[in-house]
Amino acid sequence: MVNIIRSYPKPSRKLVEAFAEQDAATVHEAMGQRGAMHSSIKPLYSGMKVCGIALTVKSHVGDNLMILKALDMAQEGDVLVVDAGHGLENGPWGEMTTIQAKIKGVAGLVIEGSVRDSLAIKKHEFPVFCKGVSIVGTAKETLGLINHPVCCGNAIVNPGDIILADEDGVVVIPREKAEDILQRCQQRVAKENKLVERMQAGESLFKLGGYQSVLEWKECTKI
Repeated sequence: MVNIIRSYPKPSRKLVEAFAEQDAATVHEAMGQRGAMHSSIKPLYSGMKVCGIALTVKSHVGDNLMILKALDMAQEGDVLVVDAGHGLENGPWGEMTTIQAKIKGVAGLVIEGSVRDSLAIKKHEFPVFCKGVSIVGTAKETLGLINHPVCCGNAIVNPGDIILADEDGVVVIPREKAEDILQRCQQRVAKENKLVERMQAGESLFKLGGYQSVLEWKECTKI
């Protein structure tokens, strides 16, 4: 098997910038409630948000060799998406990798695993979405995969997919469907804005949603 794939299709910068204006929850809804990573992958600190192009990594538990190689390959605007083997007792990402990522213009990190040097990561204002924090270091000797499909947070991520993550969680936007998904997002936002206007005018969200018909179908009783 080829361990490292260097070339893969990427979405346009304009498309990524358009998704950066969206909320992760809105995109998830617009995708038919698909693409969300498991809620255990959370922002390291409140207020973090990232939108960029997935550079995928499969690394061995307790080893960050392939993460370092992926960081070496990363380009401006990339988001490293790492399956670290579900290991939570090692921190394969820390201050030095964060500084390197900031210098290169890497957009952020999403990792099925833990990180360390959390205060330094916050100081450098680098977006990290992870499962936990661990002070334990890692080896640098085990081969893995770069730019192959990975499973991160129970979601399949392909290199070149768009990653959008904010306070609510992480959503994976398939590259080949991204333009259609963006259009649906924009339509959803426009619809919600109209709902807000009607609520501000005194209408009820319950009635606007037509939820009374659901109660009647369920034969809801009342006194």
